[in-house]
Amino acid sequence: MTARRGLITDTFKAVKKEKRGDRRGDRDKKPPSPPAAAADPPCPSEKEIDLQELRKFDLDWQFGPCTGISRMQRWERAALHGLNPPQEIKDILLKESTDPDYTHSLWRDYPL
Repeated sequence: MTARRGLITDTFKAVKKEKRGDRRGDRDKKPPSPPAAAADPPCPSEKEIDLQELRKFDLDWQFGPCTGISRMQRWERAALHGLNPPQEIKDILLKESTDPDYTHSLWRDYPL
């Protein structure tokens, strides 16, 4: 006696094809139109511009690591080691010396 061969559907699930009517419905649909763009994007405030510059300073590793110290301490350490940190960063930090958004680095919320 010969062994009975199994059907292919015993191994693989049968996948039903889409009906023809369903495909035609997709062709008739138009793609959604893109949302209307705003006329003028809002201008960033002076604080946002300053904070963006400070974030760039935090992300620039040429001035040394910035975790665990304030931005002013990092700026002073970089100046002490002759790394020439930007003077505008110090000016921003001196202007807003009490605001934690200005004094603390970008990584202040992450534990050491």
